[in-house]
Amino acid sequence: MTVREMRARLNDTQAEFARRYGIPFRTVQNWESDVRTPPQYVLDLLESRVKADLANRRTVSLPKADAKKASLPKRRDFFYATEWLLEVQNRLNEPVVFAVDEALMCQGNFLGHNDESILWVYGSDDLARFNGIVVLGNKISPYCVVEEDGLQFTDFNRTLADALANEPILDMQGITEALSYYYFKHGESFAGISVPPEFQDAFEQLANEAITYYDYD
Repeated sequence: MTVREMRARLNDTQAEFARRYGIPFRTVQNWESDVRTPPQYVLDLLESRVKADLANRRTVSLPKADAKKASLPKRRDFFYATEWLLEVQNRLNEPVVFAVDEALMCQGNFLGHNDESILWVYGSDDLARFNGIVVLGNKISPYCVVEEDGLQFTDFNRTLADALANEPILDMQGITEALSYYYFKHGESFAGISVPPEFQDAFEQLANEAITYYDYD
């Protein structure tokens, strides 16, 4: 793939593509206008990173409210988070796998915020027609998906990996709270948790924060 094709697959602007991979903006412009040609090894490395991001999409910025887009039910109008997500699912009217904070709500590990305005999902790009939807990817392995009470959502390890992948733009309170709950529920242990190697350092820092999240002293 050319750099332009890679960027198009991600639906990034040139600035977003440059920021995503730490490439100078002018370099991306020069590559796409054929002023300069990237070495083949750079293209190969970029292509592998793009494929990984398409499988587990790392977002660059959160969507802004758009009056032209359809709105979804508000979290504050429902007592239980799962009731809210069921109504959201009905409104979306197409298959969806809830991720990140919404997956934590389905798991019973996080209640969510009353002013919740962002929903993280796996599904079709058409879901972006609704305000607040962040599509992490179009497909996800069924081995990472749990189905309960009419909802599909990522399992805890995949939820954790998705949160770490999007940490720069994600409010980490939900995942920190859930990880703390996991730690104490499992006898002060993180046994059973696994994260991709590239997120190991970030996980260790998050784990330390989770251990002291509930300070009973």
